Amino acid sequence: MKKSSVLLLAIGAIIGGIAGYAYYHFIGCTSGHCVITSHPVNSTLYGAMIGGIASQLFQRENNKKAKTNKI
Repeated sequence: MKKSSVLLLAIGAIIGGIAGYAYYHFIGCTSGHCVITSHPVNSTLYGAMIGGIASQLFQRENNKKAKTNKI
Protein backbone atom coordinates (compact mmCIF):
# COMPACT_ATOMS: atom_id res chain seq x y z
CA MET A 1 0.00 0.00 0.00
CA LYS A 2 1.12 3.51 -0.71
CA LYS A 3 1.80 5.91 2.12
CA SER A 4 -1.03 8.18 0.97
CA SER A 5 -3.59 5.37 1.00
CA VAL A 6 -2.56 4.33 4.52
CA LEU A 7 -2.87 7.95 5.66
CA LEU A 8 -6.30 8.22 4.05
CA LEU A 9 -7.39 4.99 5.74
CA ALA A 10 -6.15 6.22 9.14
CA ILE A 11 -7.88 9.57 8.78
CA GLY A 12 -11.13 7.86 7.78
CA ALA A 13 -10.92 5.48 10.73
CA ILE A 14 -10.26 8.32 13.18
CA ILE A 15 -13.14 10.41 11.86
CA GLY A 16 -15.39 7.35 11.88
CA GLY A 17 -14.41 6.53 15.45
CA ILE A 18 -15.21 10.05 16.58
CA ALA A 19 -18.54 9.89 14.77
CA GLY A 20 -19.29 6.49 16.32
CA TYR A 21 -18.62 7.76 19.82
CA ALA A 22 -20.66 10.90 19.13
CA TYR A 23 -23.55 8.69 18.02
CA TYR A 24 -23.29 6.69 21.26
CA HIS A 25 -23.09 9.83 23.37
CA PHE A 26 -25.85 11.89 21.78
CA ILE A 27 -28.27 9.28 20.40
CA GLY A 28 -27.24 5.89 21.79
CA CYS A 29 -29.52 3.23 23.13
CA THR A 30 -31.28 3.77 26.43
CA SER A 31 -32.62 0.24 26.86
CA GLY A 32 -29.18 -1.44 26.78
CA HIS A 33 -30.31 -4.06 24.26
CA CYS A 34 -28.71 -2.47 21.21
CA VAL A 35 -25.58 -4.40 20.26
CA ILE A 36 -23.63 -1.58 18.63
CA THR A 37 -24.78 1.54 20.45
CA SER A 38 -25.17 0.24 24.00
CA HIS A 39 -21.42 0.49 24.79
CA PRO A 40 -19.03 3.27 23.75
CA VAL A 41 -16.27 0.85 22.69
CA ASN A 42 -18.57 -1.04 20.32
CA SER A 43 -19.91 2.15 18.82
CA THR A 44 -16.44 3.68 18.41
CA LEU A 45 -14.95 0.56 16.79
CA TYR A 46 -17.91 0.17 14.45
CA GLY A 47 -17.65 3.82 13.44
CA ALA A 48 -13.90 3.47 12.84
CA MET A 49 -14.47 0.41 10.66
CA ILE A 50 -17.14 2.14 8.58
CA GLY A 51 -15.01 5.29 8.33
CA GLY A 52 -12.03 3.29 7.11
CA ILE A 53 -14.10 1.51 4.50
CA ALA A 54 -15.75 4.73 3.37
CA SER A 55 -12.38 6.49 3.06
CA GLN A 56 -11.31 3.94 0.47
CA LEU A 57 -14.02 5.26 -1.85
CA PHE A 58 -11.91 8.40 -2.30
CA GLN A 59 -8.73 6.53 -3.22
CA ARG A 60 -7.52 7.00 -6.77
CA GLU A 61 -6.99 3.97 -8.91
CA ASN A 62 -4.19 5.02 -11.24
CA ASN A 63 -3.64 1.51 -12.59
CA LYS A 64 -7.17 1.21 -13.99
CA LYS A 65 -6.96 4.64 -15.61
CA ALA A 66 -3.62 3.79 -17.19
CA LYS A 67 -4.92 0.52 -18.58
CA THR A 68 -8.03 2.10 -20.08
CA ASN A 69 -5.98 4.85 -21.74
CA LYS A 70 -3.79 2.31 -23.56
CA ILE A 71 -6.72 0.59 -25.24
